[in-house]
Order: sequence, then C-alpha cells, then structure tokens
Amino acid sequence: MIIIRCRGRIPLTTTSTILRTFSTMVEESNVSSEIVSPPHKQSANEKRLYRRLSELGATGGTVAQTLNHYMREGNFVKKIELERCVRELRRYGKYQHALEVMEWMDKREINFSNTDFAVRLDLISKVHGVSEAEDFFNNLSPQLQNRNTYGALLNTYCKLKMADKALALFNVIDSKNFTTSLAYNNIMTLYIGLEQPEKVPPLIEEMKRRKIYLSTFTYNIWMQSFSLLGDIEGVERVFDEIARDGKETCNWTTYSNLAGAYVKAGLVEKAESALKMLENEIKELKHSSREGYHFLITFYSTLNNREQVHRVSSLLKSSFETTSNMSYRIILQALSKVNDLEGMKKWFEEWESNCSYYDTRVANVVISGYLQLNMVEEAELVFHGSVKRSSGPFVQTLVLFMKHYLARQQIDLAMKCLETASAQAEIGNWYPHSESIDVFLEYFEKEKDVAGAEKLYKILQKLKCVDDKVYSHLLQTYIAAGKTEPDMGQRIERDGIVVTTELGNMLKKVCSE
Repeated sequence: MIIIRCRGRIPLTTTSTILRTFSTMVEESNVSSEIVSPPHKQSANEKRLYRRLSELGATGGTVAQTLNHYMREGNFVKKIELERCVRELRRYGKYQHALEVMEWMDKREINFSNTDFAVRLDLISKVHGVSEAEDFFNNLSPQLQNRNTYGALLNTYCKLKMADKALALFNVIDSKNFTTSLAYNNIMTLYIGLEQPEKVPPLIEEMKRRKIYLSTFTYNIWMQSFSLLGDIEGVERVFDEIARDGKETCNWTTYSNLAGAYVKAGLVEKAESALKMLENEIKELKHSSREGYHFLITFYSTLNNREQVHRVSSLLKSSFETTSNMSYRIILQALSKVNDLEGMKKWFEEWESNCSYYDTRVANVVISGYLQLNMVEEAELVFHGSVKRSSGPFVQTLVLFMKHYLARQQIDLAMKCLETASAQAEIGNWYPHSESIDVFLEYFEKEKDVAGAEKLYKILQKLKCVDDKVYSHLLQTYIAAGKTEPDMGQRIERDGIVVTTELGNMLKKVCSE
C-alpha cells in the first residue's frame, strides 16, 4: 500500500469511529460543505458572547435575554459573529440555543443568506421534528428552495433513516440539477445507517461517471463501507487512490478512517502506524483540531494502550488555551475503558476545579466507569457532588444507576431510579430503553407481582410509551397471579392499543369475573 503525506481543507464533519457513530457525520455537516467558514481567531467580544450562550444550560435564562443584555452593555454584534456562535452551538449539540439565536436574528431583521436558511431548517428538524422542518421548507419562496435548503431537507430524511422520502427527494434534487457530492454523501450515509454498506461503492462509480467531485467526506464514507463489509483491501484501495492521484481531499480525517478500519479488523500494527500519521498531520495544521486528538485518544483506548491515552491527553491539554468539557469527556471515557481508575479520578478532579460550568455528562462518564466495576459508593459520591453543583435534570444519571441495579436484579432500587427519572423528564422527550422495560416486565411476570407491574405501567403511561408489548406482559402477570381486572379492556382502548388475536385471548382471561 502506498503511504503518502497529504493535506487539504478540513471539513466541519469528522469521520466515524469504529464504534459505529458514522451515521451522525452528515448531521454535523453544516448542511453543506460550501458553508463551512475557515478557522479563525475569535475576538475577545466574540469569545465573551459565545461563552455566555454556551453556559445558558447552567446559568439559566434565554438566548434572547442574553443577547439583549449583551447589546445593552454597549457591545456591537456582527452578523458573522452570530453565525459563528450558531456553528459552535450546533457543533456541541446545543441545537435549541442555536435555533434561538437565529430566531433572534430574524426578529431583528438581519438578512439571511441562502445557507442561513439551510442551517435554520436543519435546526428546526433537530428541535421540533421533521414535520415542522417540512413546513418551513414548503413556506420558503421558490428562490429559497435551492440547492442548500433541498440539501438540508435531504440531510434530515437521511439522518432519520426515512429512506423512501430521502430517495424521492434525491430524484427531485437531481431533476433540478442541484446534485452535488453532498447529496450523494447523504444517501450513502443513509445506506450506512441502514446497514447496507454494499450500496455505497456503486454510488461512487456513478459519481465518477457523472464527473461529480469526490470530497473528503465521500472518500471517508467509501472507506467506511469497505470496513463494514470486512474488506480491508478495499479500504486500502481507496487510500491508495487518494495517494496515487495526489488528492487534496486527504487530511487527518482520512488517516482517522484508515486507523479505524485497521482497529476494527484487529490489525494492531497497521492501526498504530496510521495513528502516528494522524498525529503528525494534526501537529502540522495551522489551527489545531480538538476532534483529531479525540480520535487518537479513543483509538488508543480501544487498543488498550494506557500509556498513549495519557500522552495524547496531555498533548491535547497543552495544545489549547482551555480544555473543553467535550475533551474531558473523551479523556475520561478512554481512561475508564483502559481501567485506569486513578487516572480517571485525577482528570475528573482537575475538571471539577477548572470547569466554567458543570456539565453533568462529564460526571456521568465517571459514574458509569465506577458502576461498571460495581463501585456503587464511589459512583454515588460523584452523583451527590453533581447535585450540589448543578440544577439538573439528572435523568441520564439516574438511568445509569437504574441499568446497574437491573443487571443485578435489584428491582426495587431500579424502580426508584426510574420513578425519579420520570418525574424529572419532559414528557415526550425521554423514555426508558425497551430493553430496560423488558427486564422490569419479565421480572414482575415471573414473580407474579401485579402491583409492581401496575406501578411500572403508570410510569410508562405518564411518559407516553405504553404499547402492546407492555400490555402483553401486564396481562400475563395478571394471569400468572390468577387475578382479574374487569376494566382492562377500557384501558387498552383508552391507550389506543390495537388488540391482536393473542392480546384478545389474554384479555378475555383477565377481564372474566
């Protein structure tokens, strides 16, 4: 295989890890590769504004209040600074706040570019769902239903794996001559998400026939498809093509994809070689990449190389003025994976003493690490510390404890966690994973515990996640306990459950006097 040094513009998106996060790549692509701004040095004002916006989750208040107060302090806000704040908020998953910034801009009648409309559509889909995103698109003028906004809607369909809508829209985009590498990238990522990687290479050949530009992202998806197919030679052929043609599309993400493929294939020496190339590429960048270091740390933890995890973590810390909460999360996840409890404790204490706002997701990494080793007291101490320093909610933290207790059949403790989580959760925005629900239901059925099953039912009903499977277990529990419930039919009807033959037979037994 040819090994080269290659360089090119870094896209906003990053490649997937071997942990199959590939399907999220297009989601963070800023809808179009054309709208990515080059790296820039933030002004003091811009840093101050972004910091206030990024800390809203901890400080409270709204985006509008924050921006208005900032203006009243005598600060002048440029459109480009607001756009960059939106980009950074999106980058770290703060979609609600990013959308509120754009809504504030709209109320101030700040003119939107074509790409601004695309970004807003993307944010609407993330915050309010696909239906509202479709309404937004349909209400745009014909001039604004362009390559960018069509691409944003396509991205939404692909992200949600809505294959029929995505493929139909792709045909519309093609008929309007809006087809770019981005549109193909979206469809190929859809196929990856649908676990159909074999459909990617034919699309690459189609792009080549049509002379459509293959971007860095395109090559990365292509390599990923071969990796998922277990074809390491295919991965290397793609890399060799980049090397042979001297592609400017090659950058650190290419080496990251190559390393990921080798790690997945268990080729440790080749993986380590690719990681060294990845590190060298990052070091030579004019603007350092946190994401690149994150990939290095994650890959080394997958290879169980504790020494390299520590080295690269220290290198990451020394390469930036501040270490972000995201970076601490990556480092702590890696240390947990290599079972370095002392290292995890040290980095966590450092984060707690330096963090600008308390992100419970960082604490959750440590809690999860302790729980995996059945160190419940240590996990509880971290949780209590979180409660003192953050207003919550702590739904995901409680879920970690719930899963731990379920795995050990400590059902009473698990139920307490579920009850508390459901009380904190926003209705419709969270519900327990079906696997956890199954553990509860199967336990109550086995123990003939009707009271427990009914208690769980009430929680699930509050969360609006009762389905026929829940009722099936509930009915089986009644039958096993030899108890009846005459009103069960009315309850099923009220919850909108379709009564199958099997469910109907159980219902007759439970409703009979």
